Amino acid sequence: MEALEAIFTRRSIRQYENKKIPDELVQKILAAGMSAPSAGNEQPWQFILLSEKSILQEMHKLNPYAVMAKDASLAIIVCGDLSLEKHEGFWVEDCAAAAQNILLAVHALGLGAVWTGIYPRQDRVEAFRNFFKMPEHVIPLALIPIGYPAQKPVTQERFRQDRIHTNKW
Repeated sequence: MEALEAIFTRRSIRQYENKKIPDELVQKILAAGMSAPSAGNEQPWQFILLSEKSILQEMHKLNPYAVMAKDASLAIIVCGDLSLEKHEGFWVEDCAAAAQNILLAVHALGLGAVWTGIYPRQDRVEAFRNFFKMPEHVIPLALIPIGYPAQKPVTQERFRQDRIHTNKW
């Protein structure tokens, strides 16, 4: 799949087939996430892979918008590692770029995924930190459930000319 096609056709997928994702695809997805740009090339990300059904079935308790994780084959928690920061505060942008790369790679590989937010909701951050026993310097940004799509959302035109301002507001 060509890059612009992936960008324009990617949609959030919340229904999945009961089918395992091969390890080589998981490696490609993670490599795509790690290929994201970052401030000063700091690459402040850490990833937690979730594949055990018993764990995936608990995710809605940590994030009420992650109910679909119970049916996913895999989920990735994208985390910022403050001990890797060179430029304070940019971990959010860096890890968001990694999450977007993951979503695009998933789509390009014929899989489906949805971004479910954790940070900046402190209740969710603490819930994930406690459940996964994360060190204090690691902040969970997003949980991305992934699987083979069991739905086909319609692609929509999202270009909005009224959101563009040239040279000044």
